[in-house]
Amino acid sequence: MPKHPLKTAITALAALVFSATALAADLTVSAASSLTNAFKDIAQMYEAAHPGTKVQLNFGASGALLQQMAKGAPVDVFASADQETMDRAQKEGLVNAADRKDFARNKLVLIVPADAKIMPARLDDLTQASITRVAIANPASVPVGRYSQTALEAAKLWPALQAKAINTQNVRQSLDYVARGEVDAGFVYATDAAIMKDKVKIAFEVPLQTAILYPIAKTATSPHAAEATSFINYLSTPAAQDILGKYGFAKP
Repeated sequence: MPKHPLKTAITALAALVFSATALAADLTVSAASSLTNAFKDIAQMYEAAHPGTKVQLNFGASGALLQQMAKGAPVDVFASADQETMDRAQKEGLVNAADRKDFARNKLVLIVPADAKIMPARLDDLTQASITRVAIANPASVPVGRYSQTALEAAKLWPALQAKAINTQNVRQSLDYVARGEVDAGFVYATDAAIMKDKVKIAFEVPLQTAILYPIAKTATSPHAAEATSFINYLSTPAAQDILGKYGFAKP
């Protein structure tokens, strides 16, 4: 009996849809909070260039993201705001050394509310009595907090700042506290300060002995290894680098 042409067409269409669905990939990218704006834009561009792939973004403090991965959270790509957290991920077998690469550079700055009457010029100024609350992300789990602590320790100011420190869960929380005037100053990345130019002012760049380099790697257990590598490689393209530059990141 000859096949019904409409039925044949429907069957072929169903097979095509099933095939496309089977090839589609949901890529989960866990990235440091400071990458939020840039990665949202880059993910949209990547999806447009790779039909069938959906990029799921998960932002948070690098240390918190590492803990999620260690507990079994399904992640394909991990982007940290520091080398130390990625080193720990590698040591725990969550990523492989051969799969990691640096893709961006940042700076540590001290910010104050836009309407602040006091403008610190250097770290020593934070000891002034007029400055009572300083937002510092938790050094135990947040890279920007560790960078801040390192700078303050080098200046022999870490003990003095403990009484004034308002610990935050990530860099964006520090930014929000300063923007709302809930603290007198805060340590954030230059890229974070740039997205709230109307609410915060950069007092000065904080001196560091080591560069702030962002590493990224596909995870050792990613079920979408090829797609993960593709996304990581996409970060080196002119289009992606332009977006990173737009938000204040420099090339590594």
